[in-house]
Amino acid sequence: MEKEVTIYDIASKVNVSTATVSRALKDDRAVSKKTKKKIFEAAEKMNYRSNHFARNLRSSKTETIGVIVPRLNSNFMSSVIAGIESIVNNEGYNLIISQSSEEVKHEIASAKTMFNSRVDGLLVSLAYDTKDLNHFENFHQKNIPVIFFDRVMDQENYINIVIENKKAGCQATTHLIEQGCKRIVHITALPRQNVYKDRLEGYKEALANYKMKFDEKNVIIGNLSMEAGIDAKETIMKMKHMPDGVFVANDNCAVGCMLALKRAGIRIPEDIAFVGFNNDPVSKVVEPNLTTIGYSGYEMGEVAARNLISHLKGHTVMNATSTIILRSELIVRESSQKKNV
Repeated sequence: MEKEVTIYDIASKVNVSTATVSRALKDDRAVSKKTKKKIFEAAEKMNYRSNHFARNLRSSKTETIGVIVPRLNSNFMSSVIAGIESIVNNEGYNLIISQSSEEVKHEIASAKTMFNSRVDGLLVSLAYDTKDLNHFENFHQKNIPVIFFDRVMDQENYINIVIENKKAGCQATTHLIEQGCKRIVHITALPRQNVYKDRLEGYKEALANYKMKFDEKNVIIGNLSMEAGIDAKETIMKMKHMPDGVFVANDNCAVGCMLALKRAGIRIPEDIAFVGFNNDPVSKVVEPNLTTIGYSGYEMGEVAARNLISHLKGHTVMNATSTIILRSELIVRESSQKKNV
């Protein structure tokens, strides 16, 4: 194997001290531009690689931030990661990104990898089946900050970044009621995580506000994939009394259900009005366009990264649970507008 080039080799080549090479590679002002130029040119020709690992061991910092998300093939999560990158790159940090694939066992393995990789901080959105945060306790014990976003749990020593999911769920259901819907189905995931539990509570609250009875049979549980939407269509078609409105906890599942119902001859919104959640691009492609709850993944990523870096720089201290709430909005499109047809 070819011998690894060191600063000693560069110093010998340029005929300067190793201290000068070290300072030049750190862009120290004490080294003249002329000398820096010679050192950089020699380093490039010799294929020198900076030993970040050794330097990081000395400083106890890796200048790396870990990110764990449920799925990488999600438009929302892609937007979040883009928002995180926009902040951390400008601050000189690198990212290690991992996905749990919606399984807590993968989330636990990812957390262990991040810990062993000595990340300076961690940003996490929880998997569907995560029940506790015990696998993040070693970060807390080592004073490594962890911030949760979108899917969170209320426990001590962590910052949570969310939207008001209950309020948004209530707003979505209220819109259907105001369009004249009398029998509204809610399609969601198991209410283990805050996002689905709170959206379900919002759905219930809207029904109560209009003195409409809540019926557990009108809540369809699945994994919220497009395929789950197709399965939900079968459940809906077998109902004794067909719904005239459907509120779905994400857009992909809503679109899957809409398309399946349309193939079965159901008119949307004339027969069944639809509201989704997340404002994914698919909501503007399906016909009719899908009414949805919109909120910015990019902004959520920016806020999460900014708060983490603020802590790493010592500007803020994480000594208790705190929650940052971001804005969301109901985006009304044709899929729910019964009064216009």
